[in-house]
Amino acid sequence: MRSFLVSILTVCSFTAVFAQENTSSFTLEEAIAFALQNNYSAINADRDVIDAQKQKWEVIASGLPQISGAVSYQNQLKQPISLIPAEFAGGDPGTFVPIVFGQPQSVTATATLRQQIFDGSYIVGVQATKSFLSYGDNNKEKTQLEVRKAVTEAYGNVLLARESSAIFEKNKENLEKNLFETTKIFENGLGDEESVEQLQITLANVESQLRNAVRLEKITLQILNLVMGIDIDAPTKLTEELDDLAQQQMIKGLVDTPFDIGNNVDYKLAINLNEQRFFEWKLAKSKALPSLNAFVNYGSSAFSDDFSFLGGDQQWFDSSVLGFDLSIPIFSSLGRSASTQRAKIALEKAKTQLLEAESQIRLQLERAKSDFTLAIEQYETSKENLRLSERIENKNQVKYGEGIASSFELRQAQTQLYSAQQEYLQSMVSVINKKTELEVILNE
Repeated sequence: MRSFLVSILTVCSFTAVFAQENTSSFTLEEAIAFALQNNYSAINADRDVIDAQKQKWEVIASGLPQISGAVSYQNQLKQPISLIPAEFAGGDPGTFVPIVFGQPQSVTATATLRQQIFDGSYIVGVQATKSFLSYGDNNKEKTQLEVRKAVTEAYGNVLLARESSAIFEKNKENLEKNLFETTKIFENGLGDEESVEQLQITLANVESQLRNAVRLEKITLQILNLVMGIDIDAPTKLTEELDDLAQQQMIKGLVDTPFDIGNNVDYKLAINLNEQRFFEWKLAKSKALPSLNAFVNYGSSAFSDDFSFLGGDQQWFDSSVLGFDLSIPIFSSLGRSASTQRAKIALEKAKTQLLEAESQIRLQLERAKSDFTLAIEQYETSKENLRLSERIENKNQVKYGEGIASSFELRQAQTQLYSAQQEYLQSMVSVINKKTELEVILNE
């Protein structure tokens, strides 16, 4: 029996250690670094970069030598009849003799080498490869910034829910103590029933908020896991405290950081759009140019009355052709002209959109600076308000215990304290999120 208990304890200990080892712990920066490698959008952004590189080679390869092969087999089940003058075969002039040319079965194998010599669309395509490689890199950079922002928000929301749960739990314990004492006073005839009911209302509200905070803590953790690219039910542990994290983010000098709009990823993408429209315009113009291609063909054919082509005594006849293809656009009923004009219009629209994007980005920067400054100010104000609310609530607790303050006054002080607690928590999350939004625009 003792051996059995020892075995059970050993298994339980191993399970606990195993579960602990599989619990991942993250600071905010560690969570961001993990997400940049494992987030689903980040993974696909990496694939898009590789896809752009393959697309570049696909364009380049289209102008390099191309070799193709073909094998053709024919079996004329009913050979065509031709008529030749009978006098060729010693017959009467003016009459014809039916004759069959060739053998019913044939095999032809050919190989063709083609080389593009000049094509305007190919030149434009090669020039455009640099642009769509740049777009792939910029799109990846934007995805990484969005992932960083999403992880920061999710991480802060988990800490917010966790801190809220702890505060609601503490408030609940204090209210239960107050309610117990007030109920005893009422039962002894020294208090009124309204005081008990007021505390019951407050306690019910706090219990409801506590249950909601517990649910939110689980949901926000699942959201964080999803953003990080791991299973939503994975046991993830956050190692930072909300207040410490908010203090780290309060870099007031960030609003004075010099802004280079060329570093902004949205501006880079707008530049990529302009480049794309420019090359589309050049492509439309290039369609008015001639194209020249060269080819060399080599083939071999065999003929037979039956399928004997695999035999060693089968006779084969070789052939080879060298040639050039020159295509010259002459008249398209102004279709090419309309296409070129439409591409030009699209380019002008892209230029206008670039100017608009630049103005919008600068406006977003000023708003982000203002929001970040306001978040810091609100944090400092809410911290002081919380301190004052705690003092007011403590004073009312003493007054209520001495019978000087009413239950209604105590409930007002408690409600004010609970509101100040939530405002303080929200102000810390706001500091973290607003700093991240400013960093995204600055691309810091």
